[in-house]
Amino acid sequence: MQPLKGLTVVTLEHAIAAPFATRQLADLGARVIKVERPGSGDFARGYDQRVRGLASHFVWTNRSKESFTLDVKHPEAARVLERLVMEKADVVVQNLAPGAAARLGLGYEQLSRRKPGLIVCDISGYGDDPANPGPYRDKKAYDLLIQSEAGFVSVTGTPEEPCKAGPSIADIAAGMYAYSNILAALLQRAQTGKGQRIDISMLESLAEWTSYPLYYAFDGAEPPPRTGASHATIYPYGPFPAGDGGVVMLGLQNEREWVAFCDKVLRQPAMATDARFTANYKRVAEREALRDIIIEAFASLTVAQVLERLEDAQIANAQVNTMRDVWSHPQLQARGRWTQVGSPKGSLPAMLPPGSWDVGPRMDPVPALGEHTDAILSELGYGAAEIAALHAAQAV
Repeated sequence: MQPLKGLTVVTLEHAIAAPFATRQLADLGARVIKVERPGSGDFARGYDQRVRGLASHFVWTNRSKESFTLDVKHPEAARVLERLVMEKADVVVQNLAPGAAARLGLGYEQLSRRKPGLIVCDISGYGDDPANPGPYRDKKAYDLLIQSEAGFVSVTGTPEEPCKAGPSIADIAAGMYAYSNILAALLQRAQTGKGQRIDISMLESLAEWTSYPLYYAFDGAEPPPRTGASHATIYPYGPFPAGDGGVVMLGLQNEREWVAFCDKVLRQPAMATDARFTANYKRVAEREALRDIIIEAFASLTVAQVLERLEDAQIANAQVNTMRDVWSHPQLQARGRWTQVGSPKGSLPAMLPPGSWDVGPRMDPVPALGEHTDAILSELGYGAAEIAALHAAQAV
């Protein structure tokens, strides 16, 4: 049995952080009821049309969910939402603006008095603790802004220009901590019978992920420099061009590998004892001179030949793949990591979630906006005439 089968999550979510967390709960078998705005829904539905007319972010983070449209500010819809949470929810997740959920009657203090076992997970940019709100509580918090505030951008990029990560890692970090905290809260509830509130901050989540450069810059020390795709504090570790115009990524971790690299890859064994390069900190200090030597050694070789030498020397290496390459990556193919999910535009490829499963993960369709509204209303006991009236009132 999927481990969360029988559990119901009601979520008021948009963009990435909360949808990524709840999709992973759905992967584990939870029923996830996604409450969306009538007419427009989660605004991530409109980010692009790259997946046969569907948005790439939305397809990624919303499979296996039920879409339930409600105008949560409409009096009739507010009553429906209250019933949905009280009668169905084991977990409530939301990433509305700080304070918005409480104004809708979905604050933990309000709900827990009536349903003590309920788990409520609130996700925001800077945290939402009424006792200690902090000066940033109400600032808008998009992924790029959090990458900047957490210091990530300052240590990413080139010496000339900082840059953000390609994927929305602040959202992803917050989603992962929301997911793991909810799982921990479920384990605790199984022992105590009590739910709890979980307060997830995007800033705190990404600051945790940025703790290596934080400690590197401890007590006023210089932070790691921006070095593009190369490692800031280990060398050689990064991309190097081959003679055919391709690029090879390689990395050394210790002195044994340095000796093997000089002997079997560069085919210059005397370099292993060159006083400029006999320790990692020396190689970092002399990275420009060493880079020139490596580039010259690779200039007569193709990418395939460089990779062959690296493999022979047991030096870690990788190809710099494009997105097209990843779709057909031989390791993902060999391990059977691709499956299909349904969507309003037909069947789509989907990667299985990481990990091994005795029973396969739930891989149900990406929902159309409002696809499950009438079915959920019927489940709550609303008759056909009542459902029609809610539609007519534009409450759903």
